[in-house]
Amino acid sequence: MDEVTKQGNGRSRKTAALIIFGISGIICLIAVFFYVRYKNTHISTDDAYIEGRVHTIAAKIPGTVRRVHVTDNQPIKKGDLILEIDAADYDVRMKEAESGLEAEQAKMVEAEARIETARKQLAELGFRLESSRANLELQEANLRQADRDIKRAEKLYRQEAISQERYEKTKTGYDVIAAQVKAANDQVRQAEMSLETQKSLIRQAESARASQGSSVRKNQSVLKSAALSMSYTNVYAPSDGYITKKSVEPGNQIQAGQPLMAIVPLNDLWVTANYKETQLTRVKAGQKVKISVDTYPGKEFSGRVESIMAGTGSAFSLFPAENATGNFVKVVQRIPVKIVLDRDTDPEHVLRVGMSVEPTIRIR
Repeated sequence: MDEVTKQGNGRSRKTAALIIFGISGIICLIAVFFYVRYKNTHISTDDAYIEGRVHTIAAKIPGTVRRVHVTDNQPIKKGDLILEIDAADYDVRMKEAESGLEAEQAKMVEAEARIETARKQLAELGFRLESSRANLELQEANLRQADRDIKRAEKLYRQEAISQERYEKTKTGYDVIAAQVKAANDQVRQAEMSLETQKSLIRQAESARASQGSSVRKNQSVLKSAALSMSYTNVYAPSDGYITKKSVEPGNQIQAGQPLMAIVPLNDLWVTANYKETQLTRVKAGQKVKISVDTYPGKEFSGRVESIMAGTGSAFSLFPAENATGNFVKVVQRIPVKIVLDRDTDPEHVLRVGMSVEPTIRIR
């Protein structure tokens, strides 16, 4: 009886073991099925990190730092004053430029006055020329009349119709009028020469005015440059963000273009994920992405694929791989993918540039 019972219990245990093994096998098959299906519809990588825009702050002019208004990791708004550079030297330059401009503008006024005076004199000379020409016409008319008179007197004198005295007076009158015509001619030529000389003087004055205008514009540019340099003594924030990499203190002597600090806006971040080239067969812009961040275990962020880089990471490295040497070893390349975060990202879990993340793209 005991032997029969033992045999029955052994069969029961074998049956139970077979059932358990079968169920375990089915569970494993189901797990493998879902794992393979998940892998076929999702791709992920741990070679990914947070990136953002970094605004490097540098002065446009050299000088001595007078005051710094920010500290490390301080939040800041666009347009806030960051630091001041001692403006004494630039104030002197601007005053010198203002004085130089005023002097050149005064010379410009003098040049305009000379031109105006020369034009008035030209008008007077024009009137004088017209008067001389009118006088010449009058004297020429008198000469024509005197010529007729002398011819008539000569004829009468030959006929002994007039006395020699009267004839000589007529001839003298003719000679006087001829001399007056010559003098009137000389006056006209002199007036014409004076007119041309005055026109030449006006052209010279206008040329001098143009040259003076160039000097005025040059000094205006110098003043504008000095004013710009003066305005550059105050450095303002170009965007909202947080102060990082601050390396300047009051009293430091700085150069133009020298990096002083950086501003990182944390409201415009994205993920750069370096996927293997074999993983990107079905990746397209717009696909949804789930992102886990090492800093916040258990917290999941959402985003979408925005773009895929035009080349592999090694193609844009400082020393790209040269495959024409004859020692080529094929290596699976990685291509950066830009993933933008959704706008409704949890504000209590602040993401920062450089954080390690693991994005998973849903390709179906």
